[in-house]
Amino acid sequence: MEPTSDKNLDNLDLVILDILQRSSDISNAELGRRVNLSPPATHARIKRLVSEGYINRQVAILDQEKLGFDLLSFVFISTDIHHAEKLEVLEQNLVDMPEVLECQCLTGEFDYILKVANKDRRDLETFIRKLNKLGISRIQTTLALREVKQSTVLPIIDSK
Repeated sequence: MEPTSDKNLDNLDLVILDILQRSSDISNAELGRRVNLSPPATHARIKRLVSEGYINRQVAILDQEKLGFDLLSFVFISTDIHHAEKLEVLEQNLVDMPEVLECQCLTGEFDYILKVANKDRRDLETFIRKLNKLGISRIQTTLALREVKQSTVLPIIDSK
C-alpha cells in the first residue's frame, strides 16, 4: 500500500492518519509500535496533525439503533430564499437541529440534503414541522430501509 501524496504530509503522517481514522482510541505506545516511532515522537506528530487541521476531532461512533433511533431518513429540501444573510440563518438553524446528522448544500433539483436520525415516525413528523417553519418551499423525505455501508474512513492510502 502506497500512501497518496500531500505537500505537507510525509508517508509516516499518512500512515498515522490512516490508523487513527480507523481506530482513534489506539494508544500512542501502540500507534508508535505500528509505525516504528517512540510514543513521545508519535504524540508530537499527532499534536502537529491536529494543530495543522488534518485531524478535526476524535469521537466515539454510537450505535443509533441500540440507542432507539430506528428511523434514518434523507430529507431533500428546497428554499426560495436568495439573500445571503437569510440563507446563513437557515443554515445555522439546520446546524442547530440535533436530529440532523449531516447537511450538504447541493446543485440540481434540491438545495440541500439532510441525513436525519429519528426515533420513530412521530419524531420524524415533528422534525418535518420544524423544517416547515424555516421557510422551506419543498421537502422530499426518503426512508433508509437498511444500511449497506457506513464509513468515515477516507481513502488516503492507495491500495494498488
